[in-house]
Amino acid sequence: MFVENPESFSNYTAILQEELVPAMGCTEPIAIAYAAAKAKELLGEEPLHITVDCSGNIIKNVKGVTVPNSGGQKGIKVAATLGITGGQADKKLEVISAADDSARARCRELVNAGFCEVNFAEDVPNLYIAAKVRGSAHTAEVVIAEHHTNIVRMARDGVTVFEQANAAAYPENAALSSADRSKMTLRGLLDYAARVDLSEVSELLERQIRYNRAISQEGLDNGWGARIGKTMLESWGSDVKTRAIAWAAAGSDARMSGCALPVVINSGSGNQGITVTLPVLVYAEEFQVSKQKLYRALLVSNLVSIYIKHFIGPLSAFCGAVSAACGAGAAITYMAGGDEKRIACTITNTLGNVGGIVCDGAKPSCAAKIASSVHAAILAYQMSMRDQQFQPGEGIVEEDVEETIRNIGYIGKVGMKPTDHEILNVMIDKVDVNACV
Repeated sequence: MFVENPESFSNYTAILQEELVPAMGCTEPIAIAYAAAKAKELLGEEPLHITVDCSGNIIKNVKGVTVPNSGGQKGIKVAATLGITGGQADKKLEVISAADDSARARCRELVNAGFCEVNFAEDVPNLYIAAKVRGSAHTAEVVIAEHHTNIVRMARDGVTVFEQANAAAYPENAALSSADRSKMTLRGLLDYAARVDLSEVSELLERQIRYNRAISQEGLDNGWGARIGKTMLESWGSDVKTRAIAWAAAGSDARMSGCALPVVINSGSGNQGITVTLPVLVYAEEFQVSKQKLYRALLVSNLVSIYIKHFIGPLSAFCGAVSAACGAGAAITYMAGGDEKRIACTITNTLGNVGGIVCDGAKPSCAAKIASSVHAAILAYQMSMRDQQFQPGEGIVEEDVEETIRNIGYIGKVGMKPTDHEILNVMIDKVDVNACV
């Protein structure tokens, strides 16, 4: 039997501690609000104006979602301005959780008055936000890159006061660097999930269960978004497969339409956090597994998702619901008694089926993409338990699941980069699609 060394176990635990954090609403507008709140804090006075420079992927993922706790307002200007009027920078991805009616009203007033200017930043990382504020006496700038709370530069009155190269002076702003995702392997993470002392991770997992189940229930109870979860249960019945898909979709229904409940994220995404959690909870109840078995299954789900997404990067044209659904399918296979071979088969079957779903920004239809991805993952699990697998040489599928994962990583990070660019052009009306017909 393959056995990981203690240092490797510590690395997996550190990865989980970095990844499984609470976030309120879609993480891209929240990251903008965080940058704005941090810039205001650095400015030291009330801002008179803010300019936000964003990468295309940030623009894409903020355009169609309601900013949580904003009273139904949408867009980059709202996210940045609410970060100014009601943000608390120390809360990071829950930065606007305490925004009140006064902050929301002031946000609406400032946005209408032209307080915020937005620019498209080119030749920057896929995840990039620069928030520049001007007051009566000072200016300040905060730049975030690569990760949603990863501040790489801060400047006041044009003088740099923090750069990531000198992060020791500001450890709270340092990049996510204590864990090494490049050392992950499927076999290693499965060994970790099977043998780690659960006391090291139970608090993280309980919070994930509690938060993500709550927003899913909210999506089922009320008319959020496109009502994908509710529609499925009303139309397809309530067997275990439908419940697993619908519960995941319902969480996204609520989250994408401005629900203020927090989500424990995965790979920087609340939708991915929901997807790795809810199907596993549904099948754990169906299989009547112990709490310990559920915890270990959630470790499988979270780590498989993080592992696959590591090769793709934080934002791309590749829909992250697919990598998260791979994690959920792997965990369901694990709870059903599947060994490493069958878990690998589940991942391969999922990627061979829905690996081409594109991301055209965060919005209510993300719930439907989650539904499609989880459906594919459940089919993949059912195939794997019957020893049925897509074969090497069929499309992107390789003999070794690790190579298949790397193939999808290359496609998502490199191959789909031009697609990502053109999706953005369509979304911001920079192309005449009729001229291409």
